[in-house]
Amino acid sequence: MSGGTVDTARGRLLLVPAPLDFGCETQTPLQETLPAGTLLAAARTTHWICENAKSARAYLKRIDAVHPLALPLQEQQITELPRAVHKKGDHGGPGHASADTRALLAPALAGHDVGLLSEAGMPAVADPGSSVVRAAHDLGLAVVPLAGPVSLLLALAASGLNGQNFAFVGYLPQDATARTQRIATLEALALRTGQTQLFIETPYRNAALLQALVQTLKSNTRLAVASGLTLESASIRSLPASRWRGAMPPGRNTPAVFAIGP
Repeated sequence: MSGGTVDTARGRLLLVPAPLDFGCETQTPLQETLPAGTLLAAARTTHWICENAKSARAYLKRIDAVHPLALPLQEQQITELPRAVHKKGDHGGPGHASADTRALLAPALAGHDVGLLSEAGMPAVADPGSSVVRAAHDLGLAVVPLAGPVSLLLALAASGLNGQNFAFVGYLPQDATARTQRIATLEALALRTGQTQLFIETPYRNAALLQALVQTLKSNTRLAVASGLTLESASIRSLPASRWRGAMPPGRNTPAVFAIGP
């Protein structure tokens, strides 16, 4: 069934958030970061679409320690998204992978709920998976986002910057010159409109990005950096750029969100 009508006899696509400690040296107990309802729904689900099967199994093992899985881990059906989706994204814009993911939802058409997982946070938000969500809608399947941590919103709320008008712009260029130009463009937009600009970086480049921001931003532009969110070692700092000089960057293995605004 398609055309926007949801068939309740079929399974649903569950957007299952993951904890934000992926790749970190320490982990936070799931019960401290994810609601009981989300963990229970995940424990009942036996069909999965994910970025990486190995990390998906590791997450399911953590869930099993809290709520027993409906099927043993080795019997869970876990399917990875196409590799091109990881490399190019699947948001449907120029340069993104053209991914027809309807076949991945065959279990839902047969009546099973299917869970969509990313490595950390909410699937399809700063992560691949939007092609699966679009396919579910096109197939008439119910799409159910479950509650859990979203690093972008946690960082924004804690930044003191404009939470009424903001944009997430993904990753900045790796090339130093192009990165500096992009920072200047985003700063001009933020100062002109008041719109907070949020972006992320691969953790091992955190130091390079922070240095570029401090060197490029005007002294009074506010820079917020939130790292290790939901961990005991979390750090959230929001100061004028001039007061960031000499500051220690987030660790090389610690995911961080950067934000700038007036």
